[in-house]
Amino acid sequence: MLLEQFSTVERATPLAAEALEIARDLYPICRSITGEGVRATLARLARVIELERVEVPSGTPAFDWEVPKEWNIREAWIRDAKGRTVVDFKAHSLHVVNYSAPVRRTLSLEELAPHLHSIPEHPDWIPYRTSYYRETWGFCLRDADRRRLEEGTYEVCIDSTLTPGHLTYGEYLVKGQSSDEVLLYTHVCHPSLANDNLTGLALTALIAREISRSTPKFSYRFVFGPGTIGSLVWLSRNEDRLERIRHGLVLGLLGDPGSLTYKESRNGGADVDRAGRLVLAQPSTPGRVMPFEPYGYDERQFCSPGFDLPVGRLTRSPNGTYPEYHTSADNLDFIGVPYMSQSVVAIARLLGILDSNGRYLNLSPKGEPRLGKRGLYGSTGGQSPPEFQQALLWVLNQSDGGKDLLSIAARSGLDYSLIEQAALALEKTGLLALQH
Repeated sequence: MLLEQFSTVERATPLAAEALEIARDLYPICRSITGEGVRATLARLARVIELERVEVPSGTPAFDWEVPKEWNIREAWIRDAKGRTVVDFKAHSLHVVNYSAPVRRTLSLEELAPHLHSIPEHPDWIPYRTSYYRETWGFCLRDADRRRLEEGTYEVCIDSTLTPGHLTYGEYLVKGQSSDEVLLYTHVCHPSLANDNLTGLALTALIAREISRSTPKFSYRFVFGPGTIGSLVWLSRNEDRLERIRHGLVLGLLGDPGSLTYKESRNGGADVDRAGRLVLAQPSTPGRVMPFEPYGYDERQFCSPGFDLPVGRLTRSPNGTYPEYHTSADNLDFIGVPYMSQSVVAIARLLGILDSNGRYLNLSPKGEPRLGKRGLYGSTGGQSPPEFQQALLWVLNQSDGGKDLLSIAARSGLDYSLIEQAALALEKTGLLALQH
């Protein structure tokens, strides 16, 4: 099976540990939906896989949207009347509202207040705020620091640029035995937030590397792009190849302590949905399945009615459901190797199922064929058959050319890998034929 080397948490741990080191490298970078932060991030990932960087000019239409101006920032700060720096972008990239327009002014505290953002219920956390499509500016700070601001004047500086440039995304293709594709998308736009989405970036790149070392049935296309506008731009540039996409996953938020969560595609009955349900029902990768909703990450673009692609989403805690979400508390201490290891196992099993699933036809359907003479059945009777022999019987009984291995595993309650092994063994003896 594809990615079988990551079938247990113990075997996935080295890859998760490598992902954590990549996240450490990427954490200080200020990313956004455009700009040098995205390019620097893709350059780091290009040390893992041969990532193709795609530059799309500002103003390029993408359905009802267009690529915005490119945003870059050098420095930003607030100084009080005594010249003391009370907020400094260099200390944390979340201190500036992402995509803030340049500003250099002196303001009273009353005038400054509407441009300040904090979280009263978490006074030591810095919020993450954005203003991608409305030109304004602002600062984010700890509420404890905000309450210490005294009446008086404040000098404000945001040394940023909003100019015609490019949107940048990365793409990597692993060619398989078929030109039919599995699409995996992860968002690259968030600044110093570890779970959202350095875990998605690092693990997706490493999974891509591992698949490239095998010979998969499908071709695998990995896209690293900004949220919403990135997937829309990619879709607008690739409409002619969308018919090749057989399965898809949006990956992100893969390192927090919450349980695994699979979000179904718009269809709800796609193979990727069935595989997601099966994987998250297993004891080693327990989790919950949530129905599709038109809110979340880029799955909502791939699943919009004009495309309706079979794309699900795998996270741990979903977006917006944990207190640390979009705050400075989503740091490197919040994510952990054990959680990412379990995420790797879930991804590996899900992709392994999609890559190996198929429909077989029983070539000896009248009664049970004699498995013993083919070396597939124990010689001592009178006892319950072991699991592999149960799998053989289930596969033979259900393989009428209409049921796939995924449905047989779900109905039998046996592990999918056992059902796959049984099918391959029966095919080898000439009792089964794969249907194309």
